[in-house]
Amino acid sequence: MSAHTSHADPPPAAPRPEPAGPQRSAPRTRRAFVPGRPAVWLLLGTFLQLLAVGGRWDVPLAAWLFQTFLLRFLRTTRPWAGIPLVIVVLGGAGLFWAWQLAVPFRPLTIVGVLGLGVVSAVPYALDRLLAPRLGRLGRLLLFPSALATLAFLLGTYNLFGTAYGLLAVTQHDNLALLQVISFTGPYAITFLMGAVATAANHLWEHGRTRQDLSWYRVGPAVTVASAVAVVLVGGQAVLAFAPAATAPTVRIAGINPSAAVLDKADRMLGTAPTDLEAVAGLDPAKVRAAADAINQQLLDDTRQAARAGARIVMWSENSARVRSADEPAFLSRAGALAREEGIYLNVAANVYLPEAPYGRDQTVLFGPDGKVLWTYQKHHPIPGLEDYEAGTGPVPVVDTPYGRLSNVICFDADFPDLMHVDADIMLVPGGDWPEMGRIHTRMAGLRAMENGYALVRSDFNGSSQAFDHQGRVLSQQDTTSGDNPPWISDVPTRGTTTVYRVIGDVFAYLCAAVTLAASAFAVRRPRAATPLPQDGNPA
Repeated sequence: MSAHTSHADPPPAAPRPEPAGPQRSAPRTRRAFVPGRPAVWLLLGTFLQLLAVGGRWDVPLAAWLFQTFLLRFLRTTRPWAGIPLVIVVLGGAGLFWAWQLAVPFRPLTIVGVLGLGVVSAVPYALDRLLAPRLGRLGRLLLFPSALATLAFLLGTYNLFGTAYGLLAVTQHDNLALLQVISFTGPYAITFLMGAVATAANHLWEHGRTRQDLSWYRVGPAVTVASAVAVVLVGGQAVLAFAPAATAPTVRIAGINPSAAVLDKADRMLGTAPTDLEAVAGLDPAKVRAAADAINQQLLDDTRQAARAGARIVMWSENSARVRSADEPAFLSRAGALAREEGIYLNVAANVYLPEAPYGRDQTVLFGPDGKVLWTYQKHHPIPGLEDYEAGTGPVPVVDTPYGRLSNVICFDADFPDLMHVDADIMLVPGGDWPEMGRIHTRMAGLRAMENGYALVRSDFNGSSQAFDHQGRVLSQQDTTSGDNPPWISDVPTRGTTTVYRVIGDVFAYLCAAVTLAASAFAVRRPRAATPLPQDGNPA
């Protein structure tokens, strides 16, 4: 080595040239959701919605899934394009419900069902338009709270009550799940299903990879799943450790007019006995003779049921037919029969009136002494199908040796608020058609669980069923054949007091408060910095 060799550090190496070609762009911020196919979510949501309308072909799991896909569709679509399509889906589901249950397509029913579809889209619109302005908790609670609030408002103030749109109806065989309605009313089931939808969407948007599975992302799904599990386990515990009441039972019979007798009355009248306006214009003697043919069969079957041990006998809705002028004599005969057999007899009659509304849908309960204990007139005639004048006043309750008896008529049982009655046994005379009858009786069974009484629905041309206060079916009879012997069921004489019957719709009011508070907060707040993912579309 030369003495002149330098020991200084070598000069830094020259920077390596960048490879030829376009410059590398700055890394993009990771999207919260991988772009999907909104049309697929819409189709899935539509298909599943058709299987969760409270009809003959319901699939219980579909009621837990369809909202998830409809929300996914809306959250990945421009709102003013997506919301009208969801309205179409929900309106179409209502028409599908009416078609499969053979609901007559009259102007009022069509407008009513389509109107329900439009209104049912409100929770979806709130989620799409307002949820991006809320924090995580608000995004998770707004939709289920709005869904439950809407179900409550429709069930209380809508002319159709809960006949359509109450999601709890789709879960009729899951008694463990349904026990919660004895605390909260049926709207808690709606809330849980809505919460599943928002929690699933939150996980869908944020939980794609293992690195994403932080508590922030999976917490809502875990919380909702835990809540559903608590409800199911708690309900199963109620069924297992608080079984049906061991109180004595009473034998209750349901009576229907036979198809043969109705056909005979048709021939005598020259028109259907249910055509009230036509009957009003007929010769009174002819009407009286046709009504007597029907009523005599009912009285004979009542005597047969009493001698088979029935202590309470109820007739299905509008079983008897009687002119208003002949009503006193008819009721005298019925009271005498109750006295002779020592039974409680709940007579259900269509009373022909000489002028509009041409009919009165009522029940009259006779005690074992033959005296009248109540006269009840149907509070909720079916809009567009029944022209009866609506009854008023409280639902009747009568103390008997067999517990406190109460009574509503058919469609009345689709209004939960009307059914808050301190009773042990609720009698529900029904009158349906085959497609509707089986479903309608299941709907009425929810009222038994909500209020803690046994419920007996004697249904013409449908399905008669007796439920205990936990929703168990005690007895049933298919009445679509039109020629049924008296249906007899042994029913517990003591009910129980439920939380829901005492506090009413507190849960629904809480949901309404959350909906209003979240909506007001969202309207006043600027749009969130990180909007809900839109599958590449601007929010």
